[in-house]
Amino acid sequence: MAPAALLDKLEWLVVGKRQPAVWTVAALIAGGHVLVEDVPGVAKTRLAQALARLLDLTFARIQATPDLLPSDITGGLIFEPVAGTMEFRAGPVFHQLVLIDEINRATPRTQSALLEAMEEFQVSADGVTHVLPDPFFVVATANPVEMSGTFPLPEAQKDRFLLSFAMGYPTVEEEMEMIRRFAADDPLPREPPVANAAEVLRWRAEARKVLVSEAVSRYVVDLAQKSRQHPQVLLGASPRAVVQWIRVLKAYAWVQGRNYATPDDVQDLMPVVLGHRLVIAGGVRGASFHERQQAVRDVIGEVMAQVPVPVETLP
Repeated sequence: MAPAALLDKLEWLVVGKRQPAVWTVAALIAGGHVLVEDVPGVAKTRLAQALARLLDLTFARIQATPDLLPSDITGGLIFEPVAGTMEFRAGPVFHQLVLIDEINRATPRTQSALLEAMEEFQVSADGVTHVLPDPFFVVATANPVEMSGTFPLPEAQKDRFLLSFAMGYPTVEEEMEMIRRFAADDPLPREPPVANAAEVLRWRAEARKVLVSEAVSRYVVDLAQKSRQHPQVLLGASPRAVVQWIRVLKAYAWVQGRNYATPDDVQDLMPVVLGHRLVIAGGVRGASFHERQQAVRDVIGEVMAQVPVPVETLP
């Protein structure tokens, strides 16, 4: 099965969200994780649930709260009275697709419990390393409008997410279509899978073969360099962001049926690769969610305007 069929089905279940679906599938194929930051009720959770259902992946949903402990995510040692020994009991992070709902409601200690899992694809407990399943994909959501009792993610942890984006409100036509499809009944729990974990791993192998020319690679590097030099940017793109940008660039091109990446792909991905990594000066972080989003978009637009687009990029 081609990813196009998966995307069509995702768009049917999550009405009008083709672009977020493309970004999410590309991140999965690239081996990264996504952070979806948006207001309540815009299908953040539904997108993750639909993807797990359609790919027949084991799924766990973790509701982040201030009293959530690291062991509630990773698992821990428990005493087995019959054997008289301590044994490791795996937590929900040992599923193939893990949804961390409202991650900014968990304490920094609990948030940091995800770092090793997301970066190393393993969990360490009592000196023993436990390998996570493959594929392993984290979708974290954040609610930016109710900040009481929340703990904003530090920049170091945001950098662990390959992509970050907002779902956005539907149009009038899309909202009417949602009523027609789902008001009486939700078909998602009964939707049959269209692929499986083995196929996802095959997609990853194919996506790695996508050609990113030297000119396109240099374009990515020049954009990252320019982001660090922008007068409004306190913290620009990290070297890790550049490497991940190339990785997801391959997956993004492959999902759209091409074996080569283009400058347009670079520009499409720049806001979702760098948007959560840039720290903007001038008190923007204290502004509203939409004001912060707009400030970052403005800076990214200015950076793109300052870097020449390569011409000779096709294989």
